[in-house]
Amino acid sequence: MSIKADKWIRRMAQEHGMIEPFEYDQVRHAGDQRVISYGTSSYGYDVRCSDEFKVFTNIHSATVDPKHFDEKSFVDVKGDACVIPPNSFALARTVEYFRIPRNVLTICLGKSTYARCGIIVNVTPLEPEWEGHVTLEFSNTTNLPARIYANEGVAQMLFFESDEVCDTSYKDRGGKYMGQRGVTLPRT
Repeated sequence: MSIKADKWIRRMAQEHGMIEPFEYDQVRHAGDQRVISYGTSSYGYDVRCSDEFKVFTNIHSATVDPKHFDEKSFVDVKGDACVIPPNSFALARTVEYFRIPRNVLTICLGKSTYARCGIIVNVTPLEPEWEGHVTLEFSNTTNLPARIYANEGVAQMLFFESDEVCDTSYKDRGGKYMGQRGVTLPRT
């Protein structure tokens, strides 16, 4: 299994629709304004956060339970940025829609700009033949409010191509998050 380079990422995006919308190079400016970079890098693809957020709140004193998730535990926010309360978290989604090939596993890591501010990005692996918007979880580990910017880079996807095709892909087993759009909450 090897990590894939920018040439492969560009080819897969353009010929096979692996990433839509797709930025051919790294974008560091929007007009005359500097942004947190996104787009194709040497061995990865930096994704953007959409302008849809679900911010965790304890207003209803609910227990966070993945088997019995209470949607009232979140407040919906839409805008150019989202402020996450201290020691809390928010869910968001990528601007990009992914279609992962059957022989590829994709791993996501947070960008250093956010990591240096105490903001951790958590994303589970994108499995072979999974497709959808990626749900992003931002944990604010600080005791201060933290800001996440929409339509700017937040995390990097790394693509690993196997030397052997898997017997059963995410699509084959009917994964519950297949084709997700928007910010997707836990499902059982």
